[in-house]
Amino acid sequence: MQSTVLILAVAAFTAGAAHGQEGRSLLQRYDCYICHADTETKTGPAFVDVAARYGLDPKGVAALTAMVKKGAHGSGPWHMPPMPQVPDADARKIVAYILALKP
Repeated sequence: MQSTVLILAVAAFTAGAAHGQEGRSLLQRYDCYICHADTETKTGPAFVDVAARYGLDPKGVAALTAMVKKGAHGSGPWHMPPMPQVPDADARKIVAYILALKP
């Protein structure tokens, strides 16, 4: 019984790590790291700050997914450009990666 629980825990961790790596790879593929970083503010906000802002919002996933596709106009001098070329499935993986980040 204990070995079954351990195997399931390892499998869940491995799946989460693979999903996280895929999200990070997509952020690189779509050049998101030009303006953002996981833990530091650049031209755009740090992804940990985005996670803190939207992570508990029940509409956070939908809002961020739409933001990836349509862009955003923030309060600063730079705005996030729309990325309509990002497939919906990739946008959801990107958002899942960002929301999983912890400060």
